[in-house]
Amino acid sequence: QVQLVESGGGLVQAGGSLRLSCAASGRAFSSYGMGWFRQAPGNEREFVAAIRRGGSTYYADSVKGRFTISRDNAKRTVYLQMNSLKPEDTAVYYCAAAQSPTYVASRNEYNYWGQGTQVTVSS
Repeated sequence: QVQLVESGGGLVQAGGSLRLSCAASGRAFSSYGMGWFRQAPGNEREFVAAIRRGGSTYYADSVKGRFTISRDNAKRTVYLQMNSLKPEDTAVYYCAAAQSPTYVASRNEYNYWGQGTQVTVSS
């Protein structure tokens, strides 16, 4: 069982930066693939970024070059550094964990989810 708690969301102006954190419980954190997804009002939850247990990273085209995912296994935490934020990045951001995911961009691969943290980017 893994419990995930996100933090770091807030209100920021366009062009600004935020860093989201996701703290995980459980000793097996290093064996999980971790992902970030987001959901804007009226939209489906969409993939943002993922990092495998080995460190390989993946990004949605919409955030590539602006967002960076990283993990600190000693702290059982995954991060999402978000730079050059745009109003269209406004959403609730969710952290998720998966054991040996095949297709990291698919919500169905993830077994555990956090409660989400709101990110609002003003124009």
